[in-house]
Amino acid sequence: MSDLENVKKLRSTTGAGFKDCNSALKEASGNLEKAIEILRIKGVSKASKKMSRVANEGLVSICGDENKTSIIEINCETDFVAKNDDFLNFTKEIGEINNSVNSDIDKLNDTKMKNGSTVSQNLIDLIAKIGEKITIGRSKTFKNSNSKIFTYSHSIVKDNLSKLGVIVSLEFDKTSKDIEQFGKQISMHIAASNPMTIDKKDIQENIIEKEKEIIKEELKSLGKPKEIAEKISLGKINKFKEENSLLTQDWVMDPKLKVKDILTKVNSKGLKIKDFIRIKIGE
Repeated sequence: MSDLENVKKLRSTTGAGFKDCNSALKEASGNLEKAIEILRIKGVSKASKKMSRVANEGLVSICGDENKTSIIEINCETDFVAKNDDFLNFTKEIGEINNSVNSDIDKLNDTKMKNGSTVSQNLIDLIAKIGEKITIGRSKTFKNSNSKIFTYSHSIVKDNLSKLGVIVSLEFDKTSKDIEQFGKQISMHIAASNPMTIDKKDIQENIIEKEKEIIKEELKSLGKPKEIAEKISLGKINKFKEENSLLTQDWVMDPKLKVKDILTKVNSKGLKIKDFIRIKIGE
């Protein structure tokens, strides 16, 4: 086999560039297996250098069934790579593995993929091949425990891969057509309105304190008297809590109503929003 044919075969096997393949073959004295090993080692080095860069693009994968559903994000640097077949296939398989390990990232990284290598090794190889920082981001698994799971994907790129994904878990006494409709609508509402929590009492205190500081500085620049400033501040904080809590948000289908109002209108006893997660690439 000629040197050029060896380079072509190595490129086909590893996906690495012509120069890297040529260099690895020379270092390996023409031995293909050794050249592959050299490229993998160099790939680790290249991957380490790329990890300092920013990865704000990527895809969200939602996988599962009525008993268990999981969501995970895989990030990259550019939208161009997010549409690359290698990245798409990697993300799709990662989504399936993530659901099988219940979003345990340590188990995920150690799980072998279809090609026989672990997720962590495939990640390194993909970074070396594509030439961008790629990371495994947020993830969560929902199990059907006296509840029903609903999902919504926005800006779908392919199959179950999108730019924004939502999973919401509802509790209720008896299923109905109203429940099915509400499940779809609340998933879309969460995608559009981006609530922090279900109830305003659950918003983290550090987030509230940060908002108070912003409001304080804003009112200080306006030169408001102390008593008036305190009243305005209290009103702004209450509004902030309402706008960022799912139950007190304006219902996207009818802004005259709150989400909590819709819950009472749905024809199902004991209806309750148990949990939700919203993941949008870039946020």
